[in-house]
Amino acid sequence: MMGFDLIFGPSVERGPKNRRIYLTFDDGPNERATPAILETLAGSRVPAAFFMVGDHVQRFPRLARHVVKEGHMVGNHTHNHVKLHFVGRGRIRDQLEMAHRAIECAAGRTPRAFRAPHGYRSPFLRSAAQDLGYTVFGWTFGVFDTARPGVEEIRRRVRKRLRPGAIVLLHDGDGYDPEGDRMQTADALPGIIEDARSAGYEFAPLSELLDNRS
Repeated sequence: MMGFDLIFGPSVERGPKNRRIYLTFDDGPNERATPAILETLAGSRVPAAFFMVGDHVQRFPRLARHVVKEGHMVGNHTHNHVKLHFVGRGRIRDQLEMAHRAIECAAGRTPRAFRAPHGYRSPFLRSAAQDLGYTVFGWTFGVFDTARPGVEEIRRRVRKRLRPGAIVLLHDGDGYDPEGDRMQTADALPGIIEDARSAGYEFAPLSELLDNRS
């Protein structure tokens, strides 16, 4: 991974190898799935991070504020869910800055984290992320919940891949469709939390992995 970091800049893809794990949700906010996920997280006292699409934030500003009010970390996921390896320096900067402003305006919180759509980074990302004070995050594993394989299958995939320090990638929205259905993920979440705790894991806030020099 060192060679990739030299080209694309550093990316945090897991935490310390202890019994702490980190839940993250991409592509929201979404009118149905985000409130359902927030309700489960609140009832279970579990922290999470939400990497938001700026255009969706502008459509659903109340939901962005709700995420912050519940104490969760918010991150930038570009304004239009753009695959960054296809675009140039100027558009990358525009995508990050538009989403940054949308989140600040709607949620009243300055994001300090960024995750690239599909994980596709670019050599041009590094300077834009640095200028905005971002820590760039990847993930330890995802479970392709966007394919909607079924509630129990999503739960099973997470349970099978849990490991110390894991950053778990899930989705509360559809990056390309603000009305996209992510209720299978929302419905799988109570079981995911139960399974992880039964296996001896503790849920930790992703904010503890932020680069404090950012």
